[in-house]
Amino acid sequence: MLAFLFCGLLLAARGSVTWTLSDPEESSFDLAEIKPDLAEKISDTHAKVQEIWLELGRRREVDATEMYAVCQVQPSASLATDQPRVTGLVLFRQLSPGARLDAFFDLEGFPAERNVSSRAIHVHQFGDLSQGCESTGPHYNPMAVQHPQHPGDFGNFAVRDGRLWKYHTGLAASLAGPHSILGRAVVVHAGEDDLGRGGNQASVENGNAGRRLACCVVGASTPAAWDRQKQEHAERKKRRRESECKAA
Repeated sequence: MLAFLFCGLLLAARGSVTWTLSDPEESSFDLAEIKPDLAEKISDTHAKVQEIWLELGRRREVDATEMYAVCQVQPSASLATDQPRVTGLVLFRQLSPGARLDAFFDLEGFPAERNVSSRAIHVHQFGDLSQGCESTGPHYNPMAVQHPQHPGDFGNFAVRDGRLWKYHTGLAASLAGPHSILGRAVVVHAGEDDLGRGGNQASVENGNAGRRLACCVVGASTPAAWDRQKQEHAERKKRRRESECKAA
Protein backbone atom coordinates (compact mmCIF):
# COMPACT_ATOMS: atom_id res chain seq x y z
CA MET A 1 0.00 0.00 0.00
CA LEU A 2 2.79 2.42 0.90
CA ALA A 3 4.60 1.52 -2.28
CA PHE A 4 1.59 2.52 -4.39
CA LEU A 5 1.27 5.81 -2.45
CA PHE A 6 4.87 6.75 -3.14
CA CYS A 7 4.48 5.74 -6.79
CA GLY A 8 1.63 8.24 -7.08
CA LEU A 9 3.63 10.96 -5.39
CA LEU A 10 6.58 10.24 -7.61
CA LEU A 11 4.56 10.51 -10.81
CA ALA A 12 2.96 13.73 -9.62
CA ALA A 13 6.27 15.26 -8.66
CA ARG A 14 7.93 14.37 -11.93
CA GLY A 15 5.23 16.13 -13.92
CA SER A 16 4.41 19.84 -13.97
CA VAL A 17 2.02 20.19 -11.04
CA THR A 18 0.23 23.55 -10.95
CA TRP A 19 -1.81 24.68 -7.99
CA THR A 20 -4.27 27.61 -8.16
CA LEU A 21 -4.44 29.73 -5.03
CA SER A 22 -7.72 30.62 -3.41
CA ASP A 23 -7.10 34.36 -3.93
CA PRO A 24 -8.00 35.08 -7.55
CA GLU A 25 -5.65 38.08 -7.59
CA GLU A 26 -2.66 35.81 -7.02
CA SER A 27 -1.30 33.87 -9.93
CA SER A 28 -0.86 30.11 -9.97
CA PHE A 29 2.55 28.56 -9.22
CA ASP A 30 4.46 25.43 -10.16
CA LEU A 31 5.14 23.06 -7.23
CA ALA A 32 8.42 21.91 -8.75
CA GLU A 33 9.73 25.49 -8.67
CA ILE A 34 9.10 25.82 -4.93
CA LYS A 35 10.61 22.38 -4.02
CA PRO A 36 12.92 21.37 -6.85
CA ASP A 37 14.30 18.37 -4.93
CA LEU A 38 10.86 16.93 -4.14
CA ALA A 39 10.92 14.40 -6.97
CA GLU A 40 14.33 13.11 -5.95
CA LYS A 41 13.31 12.72 -2.29
CA ILE A 42 10.11 10.91 -3.22
CA SER A 43 12.03 8.63 -5.58
CA ASP A 44 14.57 7.72 -2.87
CA THR A 45 11.85 7.11 -0.30
CA HIS A 46 9.89 4.94 -2.72
CA ALA A 47 12.97 2.84 -3.48
CA LYS A 48 13.60 2.26 0.23
CA VAL A 49 9.96 1.35 0.93
CA GLN A 50 9.95 -1.05 -2.02
CA GLU A 51 13.15 -2.71 -0.78
CA ILE A 52 11.68 -3.17 2.72
CA TRP A 53 8.45 -4.54 1.25
CA LEU A 54 10.29 -7.11 -0.87
CA GLU A 55 12.45 -8.18 2.07
CA LEU A 56 9.35 -8.69 4.24
CA GLY A 57 7.87 -10.82 1.48
CA ARG A 58 11.01 -12.95 1.30
CA ARG A 59 11.01 -13.42 5.07
CA ARG A 60 7.36 -14.46 5.09
CA GLU A 61 8.14 -17.01 2.40
CA VAL A 62 11.12 -18.42 4.32
CA ASP A 63 9.29 -18.45 7.65
CA ALA A 64 6.48 -20.52 6.14
CA THR A 65 8.85 -23.23 4.91
CA GLU A 66 9.25 -26.43 6.91
CA MET A 67 12.68 -28.06 6.79
CA TYR A 68 13.53 -31.75 7.06
CA ALA A 69 16.79 -33.65 7.36
CA VAL A 70 17.89 -37.27 7.55
CA CYS A 71 21.01 -38.89 9.01
CA GLN A 72 21.75 -42.52 8.05
CA VAL A 73 23.66 -43.93 11.01
CA GLN A 74 26.43 -46.44 10.30
CA PRO A 75 29.07 -48.09 12.54
CA SER A 76 32.35 -46.24 12.78
CA ALA A 77 34.95 -47.57 10.34
CA SER A 78 37.57 -47.37 13.10
CA LEU A 79 35.76 -49.78 15.46
CA ALA A 80 37.36 -53.00 16.61
CA THR A 81 35.60 -56.17 15.46
CA ASP A 82 34.29 -56.92 18.94
CA GLN A 83 32.40 -53.62 19.20
CA PRO A 84 28.62 -53.39 18.57
CA ARG A 85 27.47 -52.41 15.06
CA VAL A 86 24.89 -49.68 15.54
CA THR A 87 22.77 -48.67 12.56
CA GLY A 88 19.56 -46.73 11.97
CA LEU A 89 18.11 -43.30 11.31
CA VAL A 90 18.03 -39.91 12.94
CA LEU A 91 15.36 -37.64 11.44
CA PHE A 92 14.84 -33.93 11.97
CA ARG A 93 12.00 -31.50 11.34
CA GLN A 94 11.92 -27.73 11.85
CA LEU A 95 8.64 -25.90 11.21
CA SER A 96 10.34 -22.53 10.63
CA PRO A 97 13.85 -21.05 10.98
CA GLY A 98 13.03 -19.66 14.42
CA ALA A 99 11.36 -22.83 15.74
CA ARG A 100 12.87 -25.51 17.95
CA LEU A 101 13.94 -28.76 16.36
CA ASP A 102 12.00 -32.04 16.54
CA ALA A 103 13.76 -35.37 16.05
CA PHE A 104 13.23 -39.12 15.78
CA PHE A 105 16.04 -41.42 16.90
CA ASP A 106 15.65 -45.02 15.67
CA LEU A 107 18.76 -47.14 16.23
CA GLU A 108 19.57 -50.81 16.74
CA GLY A 109 22.60 -53.05 17.16
CA PHE A 110 23.44 -52.21 20.76
CA PRO A 111 24.34 -55.10 23.08
CA ALA A 112 21.16 -56.83 24.23
CA GLU A 113 21.82 -56.10 27.89
CA ARG A 114 19.39 -57.31 30.51
CA ASN A 115 19.07 -53.94 32.22
CA VAL A 116 18.21 -50.65 30.53
CA SER A 117 21.31 -48.58 29.71
CA SER A 118 21.80 -45.03 28.45
CA ARG A 119 23.85 -43.84 25.48
CA ALA A 120 24.82 -40.28 24.60
CA ILE A 121 24.15 -38.70 21.21
CA HIS A 122 25.78 -35.43 20.11
CA VAL A 123 26.32 -33.29 17.02
CA HIS A 124 30.00 -33.01 16.10
CA GLN A 125 31.65 -30.27 14.11
CA PHE A 126 32.59 -31.95 10.83
CA GLY A 127 30.66 -34.12 8.42
CA ASP A 128 33.89 -35.99 7.71
CA LEU A 129 33.69 -39.79 7.94
CA SER A 130 36.95 -40.46 6.10
CA GLN A 131 38.45 -42.02 9.25
CA GLY A 132 35.22 -43.24 10.72
CA CYS A 133 33.59 -41.24 13.47
CA GLU A 134 36.99 -40.08 14.75
CA SER A 135 37.30 -37.52 11.95
CA THR A 136 34.06 -35.73 12.86
CA GLY A 137 35.99 -33.53 15.27
CA PRO A 138 34.82 -32.17 18.63
CA HIS A 139 31.28 -31.23 19.61
CA TYR A 140 29.77 -28.57 17.39
CA ASN A 141 30.17 -25.48 19.58
CA PRO A 142 29.64 -22.27 17.56
CA MET A 143 29.05 -20.12 20.65
CA ALA A 144 32.17 -21.35 22.49
CA VAL A 145 30.26 -22.47 25.59
CA GLN A 146 30.74 -25.44 27.88
CA HIS A 147 29.04 -28.80 27.53
CA PRO A 148 26.11 -29.51 27.85
CA GLN A 149 25.10 -26.13 26.36
CA HIS A 150 26.19 -26.93 22.80
CA PRO A 151 23.31 -26.84 20.29
CA GLY A 152 23.78 -30.53 19.49
CA ASP A 153 24.05 -31.85 23.04
CA PHE A 154 21.03 -34.13 22.76
CA GLY A 155 21.71 -35.94 26.04
CA ASN A 156 21.17 -39.59 26.99
CA PHE A 157 18.82 -42.11 25.43
CA ALA A 158 17.55 -45.33 26.95
CA VAL A 159 18.50 -48.59 25.20
CA ARG A 160 16.18 -51.58 25.70
CA ASP A 161 16.89 -55.00 24.24
CA GLY A 162 19.54 -53.58 21.93
CA ARG A 163 17.19 -50.91 20.51
CA LEU A 164 17.02 -47.14 20.94
CA TRP A 165 13.83 -45.41 19.83
CA LYS A 166 12.89 -41.89 20.87
CA TYR A 167 10.77 -38.99 19.63
CA HIS A 168 12.27 -35.77 21.00
CA THR A 169 10.91 -32.22 20.71
CA GLY A 170 12.25 -28.78 21.58
CA LEU A 171 15.90 -29.38 20.71
CA ALA A 172 18.09 -26.26 20.58
CA ALA A 173 19.84 -27.21 17.33
CA SER A 174 18.68 -25.74 14.02
CA LEU A 175 18.56 -26.68 10.33
CA ALA A 176 18.58 -23.00 9.33
CA GLY A 177 20.66 -19.91 9.94
CA PRO A 178 24.36 -19.40 10.68
CA HIS A 179 24.47 -22.28 13.19
CA SER A 180 22.75 -24.89 11.05
CA ILE A 181 23.72 -28.52 11.72
CA LEU A 182 23.23 -29.47 8.05
CA GLY A 183 26.45 -31.07 6.80
CA ARG A 184 27.64 -31.85 10.31
CA ALA A 185 27.79 -35.23 12.02
CA VAL A 186 25.59 -36.96 14.57
CA VAL A 187 27.66 -39.29 16.77
CA VAL A 188 26.35 -42.16 18.92
CA HIS A 189 28.59 -42.88 21.90
CA ALA A 190 29.25 -46.07 23.82
CA GLY A 191 28.73 -44.44 27.21
CA GLU A 192 26.46 -42.13 29.13
CA ASP A 193 26.83 -38.35 29.11
CA ASP A 194 27.69 -37.00 32.58
CA LEU A 195 26.06 -33.67 31.55
CA GLY A 196 29.06 -31.61 32.59
CA ARG A 197 29.08 -32.86 36.18
CA GLY A 198 32.12 -35.14 35.93
CA GLY A 199 34.54 -32.76 37.62
CA ASN A 200 37.18 -32.78 34.87
CA GLN A 201 37.96 -30.96 31.62
CA ALA A 202 36.54 -33.70 29.41
CA SER A 203 33.23 -33.38 31.22
CA VAL A 204 32.72 -29.77 30.08
CA GLU A 205 33.90 -30.61 26.58
CA ASN A 206 32.11 -33.86 25.75
CA GLY A 207 30.47 -35.27 28.88
CA ASN A 208 32.88 -38.24 29.14
CA ALA A 209 30.54 -40.11 26.81
CA GLY A 210 33.13 -42.66 25.72
CA ARG A 211 33.95 -44.33 22.42
CA ARG A 212 32.24 -43.23 19.19
CA LEU A 213 30.24 -46.25 18.09
CA ALA A 214 28.40 -44.90 15.06
CA CYS A 215 27.80 -41.68 13.18
CA CYS A 216 26.22 -40.05 10.14
CA VAL A 217 26.12 -36.77 8.23
CA VAL A 218 22.99 -34.61 8.46
CA GLY A 219 21.51 -33.93 5.01
CA ALA A 220 18.43 -32.02 3.85
CA SER A 221 15.53 -34.26 2.80
CA THR A 222 11.88 -34.41 1.82
CA PRO A 223 9.19 -35.02 4.48
CA ALA A 224 8.73 -38.66 3.34
CA ALA A 225 10.96 -40.35 5.94
CA TRP A 226 9.58 -38.15 8.70
CA ASP A 227 5.99 -38.97 7.75
CA ARG A 228 6.74 -42.71 7.83
CA GLN A 229 8.33 -42.44 11.25
CA LYS A 230 5.44 -40.31 12.49
CA GLN A 231 3.01 -43.03 11.43
CA GLU A 232 5.06 -45.65 13.25
CA HIS A 233 5.09 -43.42 16.33
CA ALA A 234 1.27 -43.23 16.28
CA GLU A 235 1.02 -47.01 15.92
CA ARG A 236 3.43 -47.53 18.84
CA LYS A 237 1.32 -45.29 21.07
CA LYS A 238 -1.81 -47.16 20.06
CA ARG A 239 -0.27 -50.55 20.84
CA ARG A 240 0.98 -49.25 24.19
CA ARG A 241 -2.48 -48.03 25.16
CA GLU A 242 -4.03 -51.35 24.16
CA SER A 243 -1.44 -53.23 26.18
CA GLU A 244 -2.07 -51.02 29.24
CA CYS A 245 -5.82 -51.55 28.91
CA LYS A 246 -5.39 -55.33 28.81
CA ALA A 247 -3.11 -55.27 31.82
CA ALA A 248 -5.64 -53.19 33.76
